[in-house]
Amino acid sequence: MKNIKKVLFILAIALTSGAYSSMAQIYVHVRPPRPVAVVRIAAPSPRHVWIDEDWQERNGRYEWNGGRWEEPQHPGDRYHAGHWNHNGHGHQWKAGGWHH
Repeated sequence: MKNIKKVLFILAIALTSGAYSSMAQIYVHVRPPRPVAVVRIAAPSPRHVWIDEDWQERNGRYEWNGGRWEEPQHPGDRYHAGHWNHNGHGHQWKAGGWHH
């Protein structure tokens, strides 16, 4: 019974530490270059909105994730574009998102 409690305790610590590390913020000193050519295909429907510049954190770095059409989840939703913030640590990407 003691061994089971130990294993559960160690497992709880490991899961908790993983959750905190996933909340780490990524700062860069030089913003990554935006791809030069982005091909905008025709909208799938009149409801779709073009998402232009968008970056995603992956494996401790930013990767381009833009150039796509998305459909709002609810009528009246508006997409607010992402942007780069700059502070004493460097540049950090603030993702865009849908707002009602």
